[in-house]
Amino acid sequence: MALVALLRGVNVGGHRRIRPTKLAEQLSHLGAVNLGAAGSFVVRRRVSQAQLRAEIERRLPVQTEIVICRDREIGRLLSRDFFAGVRVRPDEVRFVSLLSKLPRSAPRLPLRVPLRGKWRIKVLARDGRFVVGVYRRHMEVIGCLGTLDRLFGVTLTTRNWNTITAIGRVLDSGATS
Repeated sequence: MALVALLRGVNVGGHRRIRPTKLAEQLSHLGAVNLGAAGSFVVRRRVSQAQLRAEIERRLPVQTEIVICRDREIGRLLSRDFFAGVRVRPDEVRFVSLLSKLPRSAPRLPLRVPLRGKWRIKVLARDGRFVVGVYRRHMEVIGCLGTLDRLFGVTLTTRNWNTITAIGRVLDSGATS
């Protein structure tokens, strides 16, 4: 079983900077693969989530939340077509947010943020700990993602859908040990 670890809020606007490639090198004994600059890792060797979290925390130069899920959760997510019939314009981005844990309650979906005026985020669906939607390329989106934390009652970390599909390709490409 492989694990996927997503770091929340690192390398955003030059703040809380880390070097993901260096962290992946330090985690090479776990078969870690880095995907991009946002702190997205596939860990191919068998390790518990608690052990992985401790390994990452020990090596990070900044404190951040680490959200971990199993390979099969990513596989299930990618097997569904959440964007069927959704037209995505050039100024819009498909995204997935991973909730840090299952919320006690959740808002009715679909929803738009902000609730009034021109939307910045459209949440289309939720599948377990995954929240799927589209956001507009705009500086206000970061604040709107904070609104999702409040609406779901737990923190979440967000990645572009392309990053999630890249994670799926890495998971499909190699055996885990």
